[in-house]
Amino acid sequence: MNQIILAIILSLHVANALAASPSCKDQAAEKRLAGAALTSFITKCQRDAHTSCDASAEERKLAGAAKASFTTKCVADAVGK
Repeated sequence: MNQIILAIILSLHVANALAASPSCKDQAAEKRLAGAALTSFITKCQRDAHTSCDASAEERKLAGAAKASFTTKCVADAVGK
């Protein structure tokens, strides 16, 4: 029971951390990036977001379609729409 409560709290913390941080597109706009610098920044940001979202999915013990769906949405939110 304690593990379930801990997992829920941890999941909420990760979701809040991702929501609180500005998206990759917002960060690029802040830095006024363009051209190759913009492409490089967005690519690195997507890669970092994917790694973070995969780790979050592992913590939630997601597998298969649930993991893929969670990771896709998580990365899309991190990158910005």
